[in-house]
Amino acid sequence: MLWVKAFHIVFVASWFAGLFYLPRIFVNLAMVTPGSVAERERLILMARKLLRFTTLLAVPALLLGLWLWQGYGIGRGPGNGWMHAKLLVVLLAVGYHHACARLLRKFIDDVNQRSHRWYRWFNEVPVLLLAAAVVLVVVKPF
Repeated sequence: MLWVKAFHIVFVASWFAGLFYLPRIFVNLAMVTPGSVAERERLILMARKLLRFTTLLAVPALLLGLWLWQGYGIGRGPGNGWMHAKLLVVLLAVGYHHACARLLRKFIDDVNQRSHRWYRWFNEVPVLLLAAAVVLVVVKPF
């Protein structure tokens, strides 16, 4: 199980690296001046490739996490409230990932309505999610 745990950590870290950087590309896309077609297309290409790669990293992260959850039997019985909270954080991370895909689609369709400032704030969400997950797993506060 230690191998599973090690690879789970590697894939989660890699997945979140993509979630940290993808909204940063959105910030740059939101700042592209009208008429800068080449810059816009280059950023969209980068975002598409990063989203695809990030999705490929999320799948094994989630599957290995499920394997750990089932293998260790965590979450059953008293004193495992932290695991339920962590599973909520995981669901929020998956939702954030999905939101990134939807936002990219808006950029591709050229219907983005949000400012670069909004994307700067949106970019902070995965940091909070990762911090919450790590604290819940390491500290197990409840």
